[in-house]
Amino acid sequence: MIKIYITDDHPIVLGGLKNLIESKEGMQLLGLFSNANDTLIALKIEVPDLILLDINLPDTSGIELSKQLRESYPDLKIIILSVHNEKAVIGSALQNKVNGYVLKNSLGDQIIDAIHQVMNGELYLCEQSKAIYYNSDASEPNTIPIVTRREKEILKLIANGKTSTQIADQLFISPHTVESHRKNLIEKFGANGMSTVIKLATEYNLI
Repeated sequence: MIKIYITDDHPIVLGGLKNLIESKEGMQLLGLFSNANDTLIALKIEVPDLILLDINLPDTSGIELSKQLRESYPDLKIIILSVHNEKAVIGSALQNKVNGYVLKNSLGDQIIDAIHQVMNGELYLCEQSKAIYYNSDASEPNTIPIVTRREKEILKLIANGKTSTQIADQLFISPHTVESHRKNLIEKFGANGMSTVIKLATEYNLI
């Protein structure tokens, strides 16, 4: 019997996955959760065999949670369910040693297939995510850039239309320091300007 947790903040998705798992023999749904905190609390009481984990959660990202889960529960199988089809997002999930990555528009049979393959010790990527990850433009980043707390603050302010001088005044730093952060962010994202950085940071759920 494969014991399963599902963590996703969309009630319709939760309901659909619940019905899918409960309709299959050999699978037992132990818990449904809408955020990371409730998931972590439940894990202290009972650890399932596998968790289906959304990336966009209200209190953290599924990628950050998967890193924590891998460190605390090394035997727990983790399958990411996501709407994100960007190479960097898939790469970051794999870097945190998840066992599977499935796009949410995949058919139910693919999700069940993913569960079985992962439980057999295999890494599972749905066909779409596999094509994106292995066949994407080589210039695209393989993982989501690591952004510091200060860089996130500056990104948010730039996204809100603030100038370097206004940002410097608000954060009590010099305009030169803000410009240095801008250049660093452009390099980290491999972008040609801040507008691209903001677009990517938004897609990756960093701001």
